[in-house]
Amino acid sequence: MLRLLLPLFMLACAVPAHADTLVIDGTVRTYALQTPARLPAPLVLVLHGNTQQGRDILERTSWPEVARRAGFVLVAPDGLNRGWADLRSDTEAAGRRPPPGTDDVAFLTTLIQDLVARGIADPHRIYVAGVSNGGAMAMSLACVRPDLIAAASSTLMAMTQTMVANCHPRQGTPLVLMNGTADPLVNFDGGRGRSRLMGVSGLLSAEDTLRFWRRVDGCAPEDAGTTALPDVARDDHSRIVLVASHCPQGTDVRLYRVEGGGHRLPDRMDDARHARLVDRLLGPQNHDIDGSEVIWEFLRRFERS
Repeated sequence: MLRLLLPLFMLACAVPAHADTLVIDGTVRTYALQTPARLPAPLVLVLHGNTQQGRDILERTSWPEVARRAGFVLVAPDGLNRGWADLRSDTEAAGRRPPPGTDDVAFLTTLIQDLVARGIADPHRIYVAGVSNGGAMAMSLACVRPDLIAAASSTLMAMTQTMVANCHPRQGTPLVLMNGTADPLVNFDGGRGRSRLMGVSGLLSAEDTLRFWRRVDGCAPEDAGTTALPDVARDDHSRIVLVASHCPQGTDVRLYRVEGGGHRLPDRMDDARHARLVDRLLGPQNHDIDGSEVIWEFLRRFERS
């Protein structure tokens, strides 16, 4: 997501959080941490988009408010050079890339283990939710270390050919996807994004990404059904259809297809002060749901044994 093109959310959503650090292979890594009063608690790692930092999650989304209300630990890590070293190749990724040799799977693994060891995070209820580049990183973590997380979410991103070639998890991960059909960066139908500056290449379609994770989770390949959600915000030029799956007990894979939605997380609040400019660059924002709340309601259903 483009940092300069997405002005701040209303700051009423932001809540106090403190910065912390870890050293990974001699490199200082930073993250923002928001904890509830009662610990240990469920942990949600929310991974920012490209060109962003963890604090953007605190300032531009409703995740802090959802975490405060639901009583879970919210962690917003920072990618090096404002990007994540996910499983995509350099030719598939757009925007900033971390320095060569960056191991973000190791960073996130160590971060999770540290928070568990400190009695902050419940080891059975660890979740990861990523936006855009962070969505690719969330799926990469589910590919490489599914043993660490109970469920995951990827919004505004799809699997790429290289990710598929490198994703061989020993176990499945419940996963919820959220993609806009008018996203100019991550083409809903696959291939390459339409944006010349930030279009992602080598993409599977959102529906093929859904089918990929159904195979991983042992679900039936076909849709279990589709449900059109209430079109609450009639003037946002978009609506949401939930695509369900037939999965074994204890797992699930879902796609929220944002028909007419752009490269923007659905939310009840506007994410931009200059809506027309951002609409033109990133496509419309849907306002029918609070995306963070919907994702949390999915994640919270699962625990890791």
